[in-house]
Amino acid sequence: MGHALCICSRGTVTIDHKRYLFIHKLGEGGFSFVDLVEGLHDGQFYALKRILCHEQQDREEAQREADMHRLFHHPNILHLVAYCLRERGTKHEAWLLLPFFKRGTLWNEIEKLKDKGNFLTEEQIIQLLLGICRGLEAIHTKGYAHRDLKPTNILLGDEGQPVLMDLGSMNQACIRVEGSRQALALQSLGCVLYAMMFGEGPYDMVFQKGDSVALAVQNQLSIPQNPRHSLALRQLLTSMMTVDPQQRPHVPLLLSQLEVLQPSAQDEHTTHI
Repeated sequence: MGHALCICSRGTVTIDHKRYLFIHKLGEGGFSFVDLVEGLHDGQFYALKRILCHEQQDREEAQREADMHRLFHHPNILHLVAYCLRERGTKHEAWLLLPFFKRGTLWNEIEKLKDKGNFLTEEQIIQLLLGICRGLEAIHTKGYAHRDLKPTNILLGDEGQPVLMDLGSMNQACIRVEGSRQALALQSLGCVLYAMMFGEGPYDMVFQKGDSVALAVQNQLSIPQNPRHSLALRQLLTSMMTVDPQQRPHVPLLLSQLEVLQPSAQDEHTTHI
């Protein structure tokens, strides 16, 4: 399954007839690990995601994650460079070779700014939200929905363009995205917008106080007034976080609203900050 992989020497692997040098570990979580590797054929850095597969179901889920990446060719969705399955006795490891984004995630950017007492500008927020919405629109067009949209699952390219990752969250099955499914996605997108505007999640304080987040989402969110944000942007956030799911704007409507808000000189399909 996938491309052949072999360990050629200490610290290097071969994937699809190309050698990669391990640099260091980037992170880990659950049964997966992410390493920074360098392609010896091109000098480029990549992120190598290794998923431990204990059972057949694990291998199938890893394959579906790879298939999800291959399904999309969009500037705002993370693409797959290569995929393979490596045997380890009775177990397997699924390897996904992905582009490396040195700027990290949207949340990394928000936190770096916050540490300096700064926030994203409204122009940056609009450009980022445009790119995120365009990525979501491409996913919805294929009949799927991203089930774990949050600032830590949005990478930033060299020019600041947002790139959606963690496509494994949508690897269960092809689903309809109309009605409540898309409305739920819009609430998640609203939480991303809130974080970009205020540097924290809308329910962070509720969680820290030990109160019920599930109960909090059933009440209309109060949007803080801040001179950094226009009335139009606050109204947009309010519409995305409204309690009634059917009253939330769908992605195509959001795109048309954002394109009106953005400066005309920056009307580009691949958005960046």
